Amino acid sequence: MSLEFWFTFPISVLIATIAMASGVEGATFFTPLFILGLGLPTEVAIGTGLITEVFGFSSGLYAYIRKGLIDYNLGKMLLVVSIPVTLLGTWVAKFIPDDVLKAILGVGLFAIASSFLRTPEPESETVAQIDRDIFQQQDKEPQTCITANTGETFCYTVANRTEGRFLIGIGSLFLGMVSTGLGELNGFFLIQRCRVPSKVAVATSVFIVAITALTASISHVVEFVNAGGDNLNTVLSLVIFTAPGVLIGAQLGSLVANRLSQQLLERSMGILFVLVGTLILGEIAWRNATSMQATVEPLLRLVGVTFSKVMLG
Repeated sequence: MSLEFWFTFPISVLIATIAMASGVEGATFFTPLFILGLGLPTEVAIGTGLITEVFGFSSGLYAYIRKGLIDYNLGKMLLVVSIPVTLLGTWVAKFIPDDVLKAILGVGLFAIASSFLRTPEPESETVAQIDRDIFQQQDKEPQTCITANTGETFCYTVANRTEGRFLIGIGSLFLGMVSTGLGELNGFFLIQRCRVPSKVAVATSVFIVAITALTASISHVVEFVNAGGDNLNTVLSLVIFTAPGVLIGAQLGSLVANRLSQQLLERSMGILFVLVGTLILGEIAWRNATSMQATVEPLLRLVGVTFSKVMLG
């Protein structure tokens, strides 16, 4: 363990602030940073990103527990799917080449960016709200009522449970493989498809992601400890700076969220993810092209020498 990554502390504070203010998983930022900025092996970058994310989300989870906004029954229903599927993702990732994992991450960043850059039309928002209202009116006695510590009460009926398990399963698989994806699909399902009030949806999503990421990170920690050597030293050298950084940034993020325009923040995140995704995919293409050139040039020289010998007799 060394102090060579001291500069990741202020970077972690900034990333956690942005992540908590925008509702995006911290590993969505950290994993590309570790791959592109530090040149770490993909499996080390993914595992370290998840470990770092756990510290940041634990801070947010504590805040939502105090507010009393978490739907624990809904969370447990989805955790039954997310935990085993995430562990499956971490296991499957061992058999997938690094370039494929990077490509999945790059494409995933483009998908996340599109969700930030796409602005719903006013008419579609109105239709969605009417659809929610009609659905809620069909059940005169909502299945779930949650009273926050502020005294505000939310009553609703959870819809599309089977679809939710399927979507959360996909997000969990990606979380296990490339450290991101679950939070974004959580938001889509809980708010758009499940019709849970936004405040409860966000709190419940943090609960699900925090526990699922913790499970996945434990799996990575066990692998790093068993492997030992340079990878373990690198992880420890990073986490001693990133962990306190995200704990501080998570608290700052809640303050920033109340001061910045959410639309401006989301647009900025969308542009950032497009750039990072482009860099990741570009790095893969450039390296593969260089490798192919290094392989082809000796073959061309060999063909040229052979041809010359034949022609000269």
